[in-house]
Amino acid sequence: MNTVLSRANSLFAFSLSVMAALTFGCFITTAFKDRRVPVDIRVSKVMLKNVDDFTGPRERSDLGFITFDLSADLQPIFDWNVKQLFLYLSAEYATKSNSLNQVVLWDKIVLRGENTKLNLRDMKSKYFFFDDGNGLRANKNITLTLSWNVVPNAGILPLVAGSGHFSLPFPDAYETTKSY
Repeated sequence: MNTVLSRANSLFAFSLSVMAALTFGCFITTAFKDRRVPVDIRVSKVMLKNVDDFTGPRERSDLGFITFDLSADLQPIFDWNVKQLFLYLSAEYATKSNSLNQVVLWDKIVLRGENTKLNLRDMKSKYFFFDDGNGLRANKNITLTLSWNVVPNAGILPLVAGSGHFSLPFPDAYETTKSY
């Protein structure tokens, strides 16, 4: 006859199988949802400095400062399977030495139940906007894009870029003031 231990094992295995099937069913209901929303990015101030780069031997690198406005309604992204969003603003540009440079300038975590309407004004970069040389000066095509990772309760972690970006030119000359 079956012992108590083998019956408990069968019950446990059956329960896990049912929970796995339910979790997969929950995942598949939101797996193909379009999670893009319109994003409005505006830049009000751009400043460029040439500073010492302490990673190399006595070289100087470009350091950019950006003040931006950001607005987006993230409510359509949230459904029962979204736990949180990890938002980040990135800058993409090309230089002579690298065909693609990507720098994260700002990030934010939006939890379920928080205010999902972003209306940020005069925000400064959270992280340094360093180039590994002098590729920012007179660069005419630096593109800012807001992207996000959707952290679900069950399923994969999709990486989504917002529908809307902003291209800006950097100045031809370096700023000489001490403050930003």
